[in-house]
Amino acid sequence: MAILESTFYGNTVSVWAIAAAIAVSVFFALMISKAVLVSRLSALAEKTTMQVDDIAVDLLRRTKFFFVLVAALYLGMLVLTLPEKAAVVVTKAFVIAFLAQAAIWGDALIAHLIKRLVQKKAREDAAAVATVSMLGFIARVIVWSGLVLLALDNLDFNITALVAGLGIGGIAVALAAQNVLSDVFASLSIVLDKPFAVGDFIIVDEYLGTVEHIGMKSTLVRSLSGEQLVFSNNDLLNSRIRNYKRMFERRIGFSFGVVYQTPYEKVAAIPSMLREIVESQDQARFDRGHFKSYGDFSLNFEVVYYVKVPEYNIYMDIQQAINLAIFKRFEQEGIEFAYPTQTLYLEKG
Repeated sequence: MAILESTFYGNTVSVWAIAAAIAVSVFFALMISKAVLVSRLSALAEKTTMQVDDIAVDLLRRTKFFFVLVAALYLGMLVLTLPEKAAVVVTKAFVIAFLAQAAIWGDALIAHLIKRLVQKKAREDAAAVATVSMLGFIARVIVWSGLVLLALDNLDFNITALVAGLGIGGIAVALAAQNVLSDVFASLSIVLDKPFAVGDFIIVDEYLGTVEHIGMKSTLVRSLSGEQLVFSNNDLLNSRIRNYKRMFERRIGFSFGVVYQTPYEKVAAIPSMLREIVESQDQARFDRGHFKSYGDFSLNFEVVYYVKVPEYNIYMDIQQAINLAIFKRFEQEGIEFAYPTQTLYLEKG
């Protein structure tokens, strides 16, 4: 019994034993509770479609061994009478461990939220997927930055001076990395303004293809010939972009000429023939057909119509059908297509 009354660092052996017993009991209680809850919630999550139980299981699994150990030791040491400096160190260690664990939980919550929104937006609005992913990245940066600042503040660092120093350093870095930062800000502009999204077919200058990925610095496009095109985000926004994915219908105009020897009655009947031919196509809407001009060797006609769907293959099928129908109708009517010719008149002197 005399040993139990012995004093070490201001506490008797019996008090140290009680502190150790509390720490060990709390540690095993927390670890066992974690294992039991993960097992039961996992079984429940498999039977339901709710996201809450899935999130709870993931948060429990992300509860780190180190945090449980520090929390158990901290609770055990509450029964001890420690010197002021030692008590401050223990408290700060627990606070830092809690902040780190809270950041891990926050990161997991953001990941679940982003995953859910991406799955939802992928069905409703493909352009919003990149926006959600980018905002998720920004949210994670904010969470971990807040953790670092709170941890440094808990360690008695001068946060104000640190932030001011980071601001000056940030200006220097920004000047040294203007191109990289311009691409990063351009990616934010793409995400927020949504000029195109993953899966859109775009044309940039003479390059064309399908957008595969929108990154922080560059955008990847798969060309029609198969190779991958890499565009700097800043250069991409400074270019003229044509987004064919957002085209609801396609306006088509084409011209042809007939020979000058065509009789007046047949020339006057050609516009009505063109209307009839175009309107016979289910996916086409006739706009106009006119005798446009007198050419060097032909009477020129112009036709304009709309394809009601944006698909290029459908447009080409319709145009082919119209061309064949015009050819057949003109053959039946005895109307000849014009081609470059010259008539030479010779006069005997």
